[in-house]
Amino acid sequence: MILANLKVAGQNIRGSYQRRLSSDSSKDYYFMQRNTGNTNSIIIEYGFIDSKGDDVSQIKNNWKNYVDAVVDAVIDYIGYESIPSLDGSYTVKSGDTLYSIARKYNMSVNTLKQINNLESDDLYIGQKLLLSPNPIITNSYTVQNGDTLYGIANQFNMTVDELMNINNLNSTLLGIGQTLVLSDNDQDMVPTGNTYTVQIGDTLYSISKRYGISVDELKRLNGLDNNLLTIGDVLIVP
Repeated sequence: MILANLKVAGQNIRGSYQRRLSSDSSKDYYFMQRNTGNTNSIIIEYGFIDSKGDDVSQIKNNWKNYVDAVVDAVIDYIGYESIPSLDGSYTVKSGDTLYSIARKYNMSVNTLKQINNLESDDLYIGQKLLLSPNPIITNSYTVQNGDTLYGIANQFNMTVDELMNINNLNSTLLGIGQTLVLSDNDQDMVPTGNTYTVQIGDTLYSISKRYGISVDELKRLNGLDNNLLTIGDVLIVP
């Protein structure tokens, strides 16, 4: 399933190798497989950095699509459904249709098309679809390839100086994957509606404080019997 998804995403496919029988573990292919015990371990080679072919350019330009392809395959394999990303969007994968996406998120095809200003039912792999006319606001932003401080500040109606001050930055250099805080006041970023999507660094205490209720009340509203949260969890709030 992983190979099939990677092939659709455009990666060169060279084949797969299965772990040998436990009755003769000395013939297992890799040290990692031999020493992970009773778990399902897998190694994925996305390419070779010293390749004389197109591996290097594929990894450089398509790494995010490859990651999504692998994650989607694993999610399908274990019987779960993908959830929207933290910005309230969905990335089209192989086999998706407007109907299947709309059905997954309990909306009509017409609504999905209107939100995304689509004039046809055609989709392409990697296309990003909004699932709400008002995307979820988060208090942070993860730096992507090609981002600049000016571009990010402009996107969120800030100045470069404000963005640098909030994040204690001494230079304008950024690293891909770096997380930038967008506001030094949590109240500025309170989501609207009666649900809240858990972000990095959230706790039941911080969320309950934000909405002016107790931790016990927040747990009761959501049927929680412990204080553990997972990024992407959707909580009912007042």
